[in-house]
Amino acid sequence: MRILHTSDWHLGRAFHRVNMLDAQSAFIDHLETAVRDHGVDAVVVSGDVYDRAVPPLAAVELFDDALHRLAGLGVPTLMISGNHDSARRLGVGAGLIGRAGIHLRTDPAGCGTPVLLPDTHGEVAFYGLPYLEPALVKAEFGVDKAGHEAVLAAAMDRVRADLAARAPGTRSVVLAHAFVTGGEPSDSERDITVGGVAAVPSGVFDGVDYVALGHLHGCQTITDRIRYSGSPLPYSFSEAGHRKSMWLVDLGADGSVAAERVDCPVPRPLARLRGTLEDLLADPELARYEEAWVEATLTDPVRPAEPMARLTERFPHTLSLVFDPERAPDDPAVSYARRLAGRDDQQIAEDFVAHVRGAGPDDRERAVLRDAFDAVRADETVREVAR
Repeated sequence: MRILHTSDWHLGRAFHRVNMLDAQSAFIDHLETAVRDHGVDAVVVSGDVYDRAVPPLAAVELFDDALHRLAGLGVPTLMISGNHDSARRLGVGAGLIGRAGIHLRTDPAGCGTPVLLPDTHGEVAFYGLPYLEPALVKAEFGVDKAGHEAVLAAAMDRVRADLAARAPGTRSVVLAHAFVTGGEPSDSERDITVGGVAAVPSGVFDGVDYVALGHLHGCQTITDRIRYSGSPLPYSFSEAGHRKSMWLVDLGADGSVAAERVDCPVPRPLARLRGTLEDLLADPELARYEEAWVEATLTDPVRPAEPMARLTERFPHTLSLVFDPERAPDDPAVSYARRLAGRDDQQIAEDFVAHVRGAGPDDRERAVLRDAFDAVRADETVREVAR
């Protein structure tokens, strides 16, 4: 069976101030062409179809168009909700839409109920694990501690139990939206940290033939059987080095996996330039970036006059301007930035406690801080879903 694995469309999202709807529409065109040209038997979309719980009307219209086009191809499609989606909204009409071959899996209670697709070697069971917000689904899975690993492990236990009851040799594919250990994040993914831990070990997914992951925006291989497709378009300058693509996966009769990448069309390359303003304007080596979307980091010790206006004369698609002046090592601004670099909210809060009273928090106080951050994140998720 040949499977096309994609994820993280983020329909309705802009790139800085650039409306990406035309680029997202071009991706849907490309998706339809790829399904037809590569003889795809099933399409899997591993979450974050939309960029927010209540997407703009134009994004909904594009999604509607994508559903009709995929259904028109006669190729079964499976989609799960991601942490950016409203699972309830995305899943509206799932039963009816399923009759057209578009299978939406947004309810955590259905993790152990697969979509069965046949090929010449038997059936392949596709299990959809929508994004599982630990605080919201721990009761459903009967876990005591609200953590990503605990709820994903419980969901996978249901998958393995169902698979064990099926005919020997039944092959399996799991769609999941999570941060798996070994994955490389970018700046454009929403933080899903709970209890100070966002990543789950890849061993959680043991026992299935292929795991189609979503959430991280870079296409990457965790193991030969566990892969991220990444987003089809860039959504932050941290993705400047990404090659945007989808996975074309061939699932053999024995469950073996062979995968290759299918490149996605990107409207412009990304460039991250750094230097003084005069250097950026004069360097002939930078001519190749004049049609790219540019993030410029200026290192001038003193902020120059009208830097954006001057930059856009040479780089008309400059979207981001960052100031990082070169300073002496003993400059207070340098030491403060170094103290914050690479530190998460929990660590910054603990440092603040130590600064205020002269001693850092003890284990009980760390737990209180951790619970407070988790409560805020859970509340943000609930409010996002309720919108």
